[in-house]
Amino acid sequence: MMEGASTYQAVQAVGPGRLELARKPLRDPGPGHVRIRVEACGVCHSDSGTVEGMFPIDWPRVPGHEVVGKIDMLGSNVQGWAVGQRVGVGFLGGACGYCEFCRNGDLVNCRNQEFTGIHQDGGYAEVLLAKASGLMSIPDDLSSVDAAPLLCAGLTTFSALRNSPAKPGDLVAVLGIGGLGHLGVQYARHMGFRVAAIARGAGKADLAKKLGAHHYIDSAAVNPAEALLGLGGAKVILITAPGGKTVAETFKGLRPGGISILVGVGPDPIEVAGMDLIFGSRKLAGALTGDPATGDETLRFSVLSGVSAMIETVPLEKAADAYAKMMSGKARFRMVLTMDGAPERRHPPN
Repeated sequence: MMEGASTYQAVQAVGPGRLELARKPLRDPGPGHVRIRVEACGVCHSDSGTVEGMFPIDWPRVPGHEVVGKIDMLGSNVQGWAVGQRVGVGFLGGACGYCEFCRNGDLVNCRNQEFTGIHQDGGYAEVLLAKASGLMSIPDDLSSVDAAPLLCAGLTTFSALRNSPAKPGDLVAVLGIGGLGHLGVQYARHMGFRVAAIARGAGKADLAKKLGAHHYIDSAAVNPAEALLGLGGAKVILITAPGGKTVAETFKGLRPGGISILVGVGPDPIEVAGMDLIFGSRKLAGALTGDPATGDETLRFSVLSGVSAMIETVPLEKAADAYAKMMSGKARFRMVLTMDGAPERRHPPN
């Protein structure tokens, strides 16, 4: 994007399944907002909520909620942020600060929170307007490309594990070795858990071990619940793969008091027998991303531990191709859009 330009380039959804390149007028940020020159934006499965119209969408709408860039203008009443600062924007667009849940410290469930790329334009663009209350701070030692997937896939898995009842040494299972799961395995290992990775087929066994799993369970070859019980039972099962059956297949593998945490969204209902819940006092829960402070901690922890996403970069102009590759399940494992002039990653992914 040229300095002084009055427009910027974006890729926007204009109807179900249709992404088009467009130029949009440059606007100043409103009160409580900042304007960001985008350097990188991850392509996440949740973007399908916008592109396929699964959420109520006012088209045209720019998708993207794993956004990293530099602030180039502050709106009025913005404190704690500076022009030139590198920041991240995730799925949650910023809490209101005054609703019942905000007043109780639950920023994730703010009643007035908008979703980035759904209620407002997201990061498939050279420029983004964002609410300051939702911003995350990018560490200097983390490139914009490497940081982008950590703002959603990383934050979601890190937050779920960090807030779980598991303690160092406990068995934690990660179901699915995809965009979420390949990060979940790394976080679980670096948090000191005994990690079991579960996937279908033997093809991901070597990758799971490379990512840090102590055990690999091929759910096509063995009953995964029985395999987990054979390891002593899982304190936590992190479900990163969509599908109701995946939850039921592993649920009995929880030890008494254990919990299955669902972070992978799919259309199928979840069927868990009441007996399996009651006997052993097992639990089933969902986890939605995390608040900005947890996002900051996700990024800092990733730098300290060396956790990183496996990334393929694509220029903004080819966003439709990147989205199609992600939706087809062929991404290994995160697609990241880059803008002209964005710096290269400083640390290559695994």
